[in-house]
Amino acid sequence: MVKVNIISGFLGAGKTTLIKKLLTGSVAKEKIILLENEYGEVGVDGSFMKDSGIIVDELNSGCICCTLVGDFQKAVDDLIAKYHPDRLLIEPSGVGKLSEILAAVERAKERHSDLVVTGCATVVDAGKCRMYMKNFGEFFLDQIKTSATVIFSRTQLLSAERIEKSRALVEEQHPGVRIVTTPWDDLSADTLLEVIESGKPMEIHLDDDDHDDHEHHHHHDHDDHDEDEHEHHHHDHEDGETCSCGHHHHHHHGHDADEVFVSVGVETANRYEQDEVKAMLDKLSDEEEYGTVLRAKGVLQNAAGDWFQFDYVPGESQFRPGTPDYTGRLCVIGAHIDEKALRELFKA
Repeated sequence: MVKVNIISGFLGAGKTTLIKKLLTGSVAKEKIILLENEYGEVGVDGSFMKDSGIIVDELNSGCICCTLVGDFQKAVDDLIAKYHPDRLLIEPSGVGKLSEILAAVERAKERHSDLVVTGCATVVDAGKCRMYMKNFGEFFLDQIKTSATVIFSRTQLLSAERIEKSRALVEEQHPGVRIVTTPWDDLSADTLLEVIESGKPMEIHLDDDDHDDHEHHHHHDHDDHDEDEHEHHHHDHEDGETCSCGHHHHHHHGHDADEVFVSVGVETANRYEQDEVKAMLDKLSDEEEYGTVLRAKGVLQNAAGDWFQFDYVPGESQFRPGTPDYTGRLCVIGAHIDEKALRELFKA
C-alpha cells in the first residue's frame, strides 16, 4: 500500500511549512515522495525542501488536474516504479482546485491499485479567510468544501474572537468539517498527522465528461473592508455536486487558474541584502503600481555569498537561511499583475 496525503491550501497559507513539520515526526522513518505542483515557470518550493531528506519531484506551469494532468500521471508512474515509496505527499498549487486534484489521483489509482488516500487537508490562513473567500471563492471554497480536515495557520497571531469568526465561516461552507485551531507549535507532528488521517476517506466519482468544455460565469463583488483585510475581485460559484461521502465538489470548472491568476518568475544572479528585499516586498501592497500581489517567494544570495529564502503574503514577510542554488530565483503570484513594474522593482 502507498499512502497518499494531500496538503492543499490557498496561496501562502503555509502548506510547505506544515509538510516540513509533519516530516519531523515518526513518518520520517518511511520512504516518502513529495510531489509538488508549483504555479509558475520558476519553481521555488523544491529548493525549500532540499534539506528534508525526502525525494522531491516538481511539476511547474499549471495545475495537476488541468494542464499537467498528463505529467501528473507520468510522474506518479515513474516515481512509484523507481522508488517504491511508502507514502506520497502531494502539495498542489495554491490556486489548484482540490476536487480536480482528487480526480487526478483517482485516475492514478486506476493504474496503481495500491494507492490509498489516507488524508486530505486544506491549510487556511485564519487571518485572511474572509478576504480570500469573498475575492477568490471559486478556488478557495473548492479547497474547503472538498477537504476532510481544515488546518488553520497563524492562529498564534490572532485573537480568539478573530479565530472564531474564521471558524464559523468555514463551518458555514462545510458543516461538520474538522477544523484545527490550535497553534502548530503546540501540537506534535504525529498529532497533526493523526488529525489529517482521521477524516473520512475521500471519494470522488469520475464523470465521462470530466474534461469537457465548461461554461464560465463571472461575478465581481466589491465589499466593505473587513478589519485589516483588503477586498479585491470576487469570483465565486455556488453550484456544484456532492460526492458519496458528503463532501461538496465543484465539477463545473468555472475558471482555470490561468484565467484569474498571473505568475511572474525571475532568475537572477544579482545579490540582495535581506533589508533590501524586505523594502521591495513592502512595496507590493501598492496595487495601483504592481497589481494584486497575493504571494511572493524566493531564494537569493547576499553580498557575503550567503543564501537566504523569503516568503511574502500581504502584510507579512519571513526570511530564513537557505542552501545554495544554481542561481537566485523568485516568483510573484497575483491578479492583474504588472510584470514590467515587478521586474523593475527586483532589478531583473
